[in-house]
This record gives sequence, C-alpha cells and structure tokens, in this order.
Amino acid sequence: MLIDIKNLYKIYNEGHESEVRALDGVSLQIDRGEFVAIIGQSGSGKSTLMNILGCLDIPTYGDYHLDGTDVTELSDRQLAHIRNKQIGFIFQGYNLIPALSARENVELPLIYQGVGMGQRAERAMESLERVGMAERADHKPSEMSGGQQQRVAIARAIAARPPIIMADEPTGALDSKTGRQVLEILHSLHEDGSTIILITHDNGIAATADRIVRLSDGHIIADGSREEVGL
Repeated sequence: MLIDIKNLYKIYNEGHESEVRALDGVSLQIDRGEFVAIIGQSGSGKSTLMNILGCLDIPTYGDYHLDGTDVTELSDRQLAHIRNKQIGFIFQGYNLIPALSARENVELPLIYQGVGMGQRAERAMESLERVGMAERADHKPSEMSGGQQQRVAIARAIAARPPIIMADEPTGALDSKTGRQVLEILHSLHEDGSTIILITHDNGIAATADRIVRLSDGHIIADGSREEVGL
C-alpha cells in the first residue's frame, strides 16, 4: 500500500462557532501505480486532501502512512525530505520562477536533492525532452505560452524521478486542446509506472482516470470506476 489514510480530519477554528471541517473522517488507500482522480466542487475538501497527501500540511487528527512511514509524526525537515524524494507536484498556476530559464526551473528539485551540476543538466534536459520542450530550454516563463509553461512544470515534477505525481487542476488555466495534451503526458507517465493523483472539479477530466474519488463537504461520497461513480 503506497498511501493509507484512516479517519482523517482537518478542522479549522475547532470548538468555535466558525469551526470548519475541511476533511471530516476521510479514509483512503491508494496502491502503487494507480491513476486516481479526486473530484469535488469548490469547498469539498479536495485541495486540503491533496495538501495532506503531499505532505504540505498535516491533519488535525487521523493516521497517514506514506510507503509505510507514519508522516503525521515527522518534523517539518523530515516532511520536506519526503516531498523531495517521493512526490512531484504540478499546479494550476505553474509556479515557475520568472527569472530562471526552463532548464534552470527544472533543475531546482535536483539542487535540493544534492545532485551534481553535470547530472542536473542532463536530467533536466531529459525531462524537457520528455514533454516536448527541449528546444525551449533557455527560454524564461514570460517567453512561453501557458501550455508550454505547464509542460516545463511537469518536467520539473518528474526530474527527480519521484514515484508519485500530484497534479492540482493542471489543465485549469489552459484551453481544451492544450489541456488534452497535458493529460496525455500524465497518462504517459502513468504507463511508465508513476502513481498519478489528479485533483479536479471537471467530470470530463476525472473520467480519464482509472479510479475516481468524489468528495463533498469533507466526506468521500463515491470511490470507484467511471461507471461506479456515475461519470
């Protein structure tokens, strides 16, 4: 079991009138090599769940084991180490550094891992080649379209070769054609063995996944195939 969460709660302003239960007793297991879409409307808890799964946040209560490690007991430094080694992130807003070239952006997670300069450049170019952006390696984000920036963001996510890719609304800022191209890259990574966790509010995008988990008001209300979830 790669990801195992049990009875997970994320509560803001607990005990006050303004208390919000972003996650309200969620349990979820994800096996290595799955392609899972987590779907829900705004406020359903899906981004909160991704932040916890990605070790960007910690739950108020509950258990979370990632590849056998109880991450709820880890320090901030240990969580950062887990993120660097285990998880590649793709965000709707790309989160590229404007002053850096595509290649330099892709090299960043490798710097944090202590990879040497020569190997960094080689792996960055391999990742850019994988997403069809090698010819733009020296271009800065302002010189690229949204779709090209997202491809660079995907290259950055895979450069460190993490077993898990977490994509939070990765097509949200893109036109439909470019969005389809981004989804094709994610499916290609899945075919090569990556575990993909895709966060979306879009039924059509969720339907491309093998398994769909639907959230509403902090609860999982459906979990299964397209047919089982009703897409």
